[in-house]
Amino acid sequence: MDRPDAGMGENEEGKAGSGMEREKTGLRLRPWKWEELGLLLRWLPGEREMTLWCARKFVYPLTEAQLRAYYEAMEENRRGFIFAALDEHGRTVGHIMMQDADYEENSIYFGLIVVDPETRGKGYGKEMVALALQYASRILGMKRVTLRVFDNNPRAKHCYETAGFREEKREEAAVDFHGEPWTLVHMAAEL
Repeated sequence: MDRPDAGMGENEEGKAGSGMEREKTGLRLRPWKWEELGLLLRWLPGEREMTLWCARKFVYPLTEAQLRAYYEAMEENRRGFIFAALDEHGRTVGHIMMQDADYEENSIYFGLIVVDPETRGKGYGKEMVALALQYASRILGMKRVTLRVFDNNPRAKHCYETAGFREEKREEAAVDFHGEPWTLVHMAAEL
């Protein structure tokens, strides 16, 4: 039986995704809305922030047109799920995407994870990832979730480790950011 205080960290078997209980922040997930694309532009104003968020998936400066084209293609191909995290007052404070679901291997990839910079430090990132893990496990039947994070983003990496992700491999110099090589850390959580 899972510990009642486990939230979405590890359960007694050392796996992520214990129960549906919420952390103290009262965060909840709902499908992302088109009219919220502008939030991402505000949350990711600089090239460094954008690159930490998406590697080279988009071209700087990030535009609503780029986001719309990417999300429309994802929707059309039924490749993923995009969620907004809402705080206890119903304000959108985060964004997380699930994609590349493999229903034979019961695995899915999490990406494009970001929390409103004005609300960081309140546990929203940890809880958003925890709720997404619950969704992946309970609704989609996934047993494994993967993600990637740059090693020069220690707060995000710590957030994922707290949620139950473990490092699997490192991809040295995966991105060259203006002459600065960034290492990409591949992580996974077993549900």
